[in-house]
Amino acid sequence: MNKIFMLIGITSMVIGISYGLHGPILPVFAKNVVNASYHDLGIIGLANFIPYMFIPLLVGILLDRFNNGYLLVTGTVISTVSIYLLSVAQTVPEVIVLRIMVGVAHAFFWPPCESIISNHSSKRDRVRNISWFTMFFAIGFMIGPMIGSVLLESTDITYRVLFQYTGLLVVVAMVAALMISRKEVKREAKTEIKKSGQKFSFASVGEMKRFPHVITLIVFCTAALGIVLSIYPAFLNDKGMTDTDILVLFFILGISRVVSLGLAGRVARRTSLTLIIATFTLALGLGVSAVADSFAGFVVAVVLMGFGFSVIFPLTLEIILTKTPSRMTGRIIGAYEAVFGAGWAVGPIIAGSLTQSFGGEVPYMVLFVIGIAATVMAILSRRSLEPQWIRS
Repeated sequence: MNKIFMLIGITSMVIGISYGLHGPILPVFAKNVVNASYHDLGIIGLANFIPYMFIPLLVGILLDRFNNGYLLVTGTVISTVSIYLLSVAQTVPEVIVLRIMVGVAHAFFWPPCESIISNHSSKRDRVRNISWFTMFFAIGFMIGPMIGSVLLESTDITYRVLFQYTGLLVVVAMVAALMISRKEVKREAKTEIKKSGQKFSFASVGEMKRFPHVITLIVFCTAALGIVLSIYPAFLNDKGMTDTDILVLFFILGISRVVSLGLAGRVARRTSLTLIIATFTLALGLGVSAVADSFAGFVVAVVLMGFGFSVIFPLTLEIILTKTPSRMTGRIIGAYEAVFGAGWAVGPIIAGSLTQSFGGEVPYMVLFVIGIAATVMAILSRRSLEPQWIRS
């Protein structure tokens, strides 16, 4: 394996472990310790993801101008500080501020990794390499909840101590990111890149308008993912699931994602068909969540959702990259991730309000209906959901 890919994999896995270690338990912590309502949980989720609507645009511009590794280091530093400080948060506003920091950190983590992988990959191997990067993150996100479960069940640590451990863990990712930045310096020294003609511009946002069907699938998927990360654990808690049950369910969600990502390179040959199946599977998993009342029922739901969450990401990115000149790779990645942020931000705040007003099952049933509509749209627009190689 290319050494740069190995370092990216280590960074991704450690970040994934840190997210899995504290993410699923954070809504329970906010609800039971900080006394947050479901409406508050929606705002916390919005705060976490709303920076991702804007910061990736800036990062995307910077990717075409500066060492991508330095931007990755910035993300790991912010992530370490923000997660560690959760251990001293006492109020909902404090949690909101710290989740904003996590959102900023993620915007400085994911796009640089994608850009580095794209720069070091051939067009033939790009889907596979980005899928493997995402899979390393998913493996970490799968391992993290199990570590958290063992720590909470076998020791006397509190949620706050768990957050401290998580923050310190990200230091490992910081070290790997520093090594990546050194290798990127060497790559830049060997490659003559004319940057003088590049200007700060948000034209990449307009470029995304060329992919309306792709945007629809991304927003649906990320809105659902934002709800699962921000609201779902508290919903499971209200359904009688213990902390251990919740962490085990997220472990199973991780297994589903890892298996799906391992197959992403192969199914890329039939991109539109795979996206149709993934969208329908995600919708079905959300529908099962709305009616499930047992641990086994939620296992079925997370397995179905795991497939949808994982496969949609690398395939939609490949569609956009193959239809975009290589000189705009960094900026289009930033715009693509900003669309992700839009879905992530909208999902939790709407779900929190719906849950507060109408009950916990309503957001998942609403998303099930939207998912079926998105599946029909994908069937009718199959041609636009296929990659197309162009020359830069």
